[in-house]
Amino acid sequence: MCSVTKEQIYNELRKIIDPEVGFNLVEMGLIYDVEIDDECNVKVTMTLSTKACPMHQMIVQWVTDAPKQIDEVKDVEVNLVWEPEWNISMAEESVKKALGAI
Repeated sequence: MCSVTKEQIYNELRKIIDPEVGFNLVEMGLIYDVEIDDECNVKVTMTLSTKACPMHQMIVQWVTDAPKQIDEVKDVEVNLVWEPEWNISMAEESVKKALGAI
């Protein structure tokens, strides 16, 4: 049985800063879900702020690597989705304020 929690995975993902806007992927609302199976394999469902994101491959690699900082984590799969399409309303309040959305 795996003892890794979603909170631990999210804490690692919070360390990934979107270089274009300077906020982490979690507070941007780009991480949609984290699943952990009994063998400590992790699946991260996420999106990017735009399909044309120039950092696409690098960000996906960072998301793949981040959960592996937790010793128990084995494989990490990133499920990159475009639905629902990301928009600023998905970000945390602090991000919305900083970007002038509220």
